[in-house]
Amino acid sequence: MNLFHKLVRVAGRQEWFARLGPKVAPWDLRLQDLTRGRVNLGELLGVPALLLTTTGRRSGVPRSVPLLYVPHEDGFIVTASNWGRAHHPAWSANLLAEPLADVLVRGRHVRVRARLVTGDERARLWRRITPVWPAFDTYVTRSGGREFRLFVLSRV
Repeated sequence: MNLFHKLVRVAGRQEWFARLGPKVAPWDLRLQDLTRGRVNLGELLGVPALLLTTTGRRSGVPRSVPLLYVPHEDGFIVTASNWGRAHHPAWSANLLAEPLADVLVRGRHVRVRARLVTGDERARLWRRITPVWPAFDTYVTRSGGREFRLFVLSRV
């Protein structure tokens, strides 16, 4: 990890960074569209990132969101931090309603099935994701202590 990546992790704990993130996400979607998923802002900032496409639980329309992830077995761990806001993000409710989704990671499309992780397994996996993005612990505090949904996305 270089100095720039270390600085990004420090900045990630700042409130201004969490306010900026949702405004930058559409640009990340556009970048991934232009590069067919080979380039994304997360990777440029030094964190593993993927594009998750869920099915809208009300609309039935595909919804895409860039997320940080941690590799896990033959899949990915993602968390519904919503930048530390008090409510869960829509994509996590979409996964609860329809666990089949698509992931675009490093230019490769992967069909996945999401599984909400709870209990001891959640605690163990949480300890795996916070070193990748230490700001997740800050987000929990900022959200008022909301327990973020944690998902394992397994290849189908």
